[in-house]
Amino acid sequence: MVGLAFLVALEIAARHYGVRGPITNQVREVFFAPKSGPLLYAGLALMTVVLDRRRRFVAFGAAAAIDLVLWLVRWALDAPVMAGTGALWVLLAHAVIAVAWRSGHDRVLLLKAVGLGLLLVAGRKAGDTWLLITAKAHPTVLDPYLAAADHALGSPSWLAGRLVGATGPVGAHVLDWVYVQLGVAAVVVALYQLRNAGTERRFPGHHLVRTFLVIGLIGPAVYMIFPVVGPVYAYGAEGGQWAVAHLWPDTPPAVVTPQAMPFDGITPRNCMPSLHTAWATAIFIHSRKGPWALRLAGSLWLVTTLAATLGFGYHYGVDIIGGVVFTLTIEAALRALDRGWDRRAVRLVAVGSAVFAAFLLAFRFLSMEMAAHPWVSGPLLVLATLLVVYDYTRVTRQWDRETAAARIPVQRAGAAAEALPAAPAEGAARPSAAMVPMRQAAAGAASDAGAEGREAGAV
Repeated sequence: MVGLAFLVALEIAARHYGVRGPITNQVREVFFAPKSGPLLYAGLALMTVVLDRRRRFVAFGAAAAIDLVLWLVRWALDAPVMAGTGALWVLLAHAVIAVAWRSGHDRVLLLKAVGLGLLLVAGRKAGDTWLLITAKAHPTVLDPYLAAADHALGSPSWLAGRLVGATGPVGAHVLDWVYVQLGVAAVVVALYQLRNAGTERRFPGHHLVRTFLVIGLIGPAVYMIFPVVGPVYAYGAEGGQWAVAHLWPDTPPAVVTPQAMPFDGITPRNCMPSLHTAWATAIFIHSRKGPWALRLAGSLWLVTTLAATLGFGYHYGVDIIGGVVFTLTIEAALRALDRGWDRRAVRLVAVGSAVFAAFLLAFRFLSMEMAAHPWVSGPLLVLATLLVVYDYTRVTRQWDRETAAARIPVQRAGAAAEALPAAPAEGAARPSAAMVPMRQAAAGAASDAGAEGREAGAV
């Protein structure tokens, strides 16, 4: 209900600014060519984790067949052509199947799977609407403040922009593909995390999709507080007549007293924090428990996303550290919601929130001082970020050890219970007197192991 209320609020806000909201855009894609076909198929893939192999094949086959027919129809009518409508139809069809032909736990599981797939799509629509609202609601931007504060880190976007330019079109093309396909990497990691949902008949308590969606929903709210368009727009050729000057990436801007600057009503104010950095960091975190290939892919995606984010001039260096702290704070809060809040969780979320708030205040009100004393402010920014990283790593490792220790007694209890002989059927021969003490001893061992598991869980 909270998510639905949020989407309705965004729809109303978008209508206020004369644009379509997330609900309208989603309904349109049921009939018209979708904006992002791969995202719809990614949502379908998430839904099929609860299906067996045969039903999975049928679902994707039906989606592909529907898209082929619609492609021919749209081509004949000279209408825009894009695959993905079939995936959306199959998603909605499984919601009908769950309500009409499933019952009990199977119905709940399939509805959760459909909801997960639709949430991925709805989250994208909500994010797009958020970005439109940031552009309409803020006629001025605060780029000069971040450009001044970025001197504390050596203006890394200008350096990265020159390095990417030196790699030529091949390097730029590779980085652009990585930057655009970030959602594909997220779905790959999420599918690995949810691979056992069908056999276990339940979803894990915490997974990447939750973090991805929360980042995408909360991040634009910060954009409303700190609207920034990025160096390639405010100081580069992409900004056109609105740019201060065409300085990026060759010449970092001079340190002058910053003030808000007017900008167009189209470009999203989506820099602080860098959500691409936030999402890539979340992918990196959630890939740590996978096989070596997944861990390597998560690491490479993080590095290349950071290179693209800075090298294309979409973000300042301070946006990057803000995105890291932002992600770790959200991830800690979501993990605490899953496992239960304790003092460590409260402290971790409080420290992350405080550091992120301090960053915003410093960039807004101390940017000149930061630029004047880079050898002091720069290391302080890095140390504050590393403090949050260290605290998150230390606490989450403790949680993982406690969870693993709590599983061992439960597994022992289950093994002992399985070792017990089956109860004799009615009319069958009763166990001998010699078997009774053996059965009692095994039952006692299972009871002791279960008690150990409860004590570990209480800790």
